[in-house]
Amino acid sequence: DYLALKRKLKKNGPEQWFFIVWFLGATGARVSELLKFKAEHLSCGYMDLCSKGGKVRRIYIPDVLCQEASAWCHRCGIQTGYLFVNRRGTLLTARGINQQLKHYAQIYKINPVTVYPHSFRHRFAINFLHRFNDIALLADLLGHNNVETTRLYLTRSASEQQTIIDKLVTW
Repeated sequence: DYLALKRKLKKNGPEQWFFIVWFLGATGARVSELLKFKAEHLSCGYMDLCSKGGKVRRIYIPDVLCQEASAWCHRCGIQTGYLFVNRRGTLLTARGINQQLKHYAQIYKINPVTVYPHSFRHRFAINFLHRFNDIALLADLLGHNNVETTRLYLTRSASEQQTIIDKLVTW
């Protein structure tokens, strides 16, 4: 659903929502963290956030996303400041992002139940572990103090478990 929504938004726009979905899926950021991304972060490829207890968490932005987002900013005349603002220039809200994602899911015939900001964080975690199987690093990237918290993102549904068993167990 992530790739389908991203593809449809790239083709049909609006471009800002394409980048919202891409940032959520490619960085593992929470929606509250997404709202803190600024144009200035694109030149260094990361954003540092202070969390509970003064701990600093770095959210990395993949190079290809930095390049395309920089080009988008240039087209839109965004030189500094927050990336994801409304027509009045004020920050989008987490609730507004959630509602708008549901709206685009319906438009593009994607099950809206599966499209919400935190689902992209789950997608990031699953994709990361498929390509680089290091749950401790993933926990750091997601800002989890405990690997068990990260493990919860990887719990498979009953139907996924059944499909895996059907495929693997041939004895």
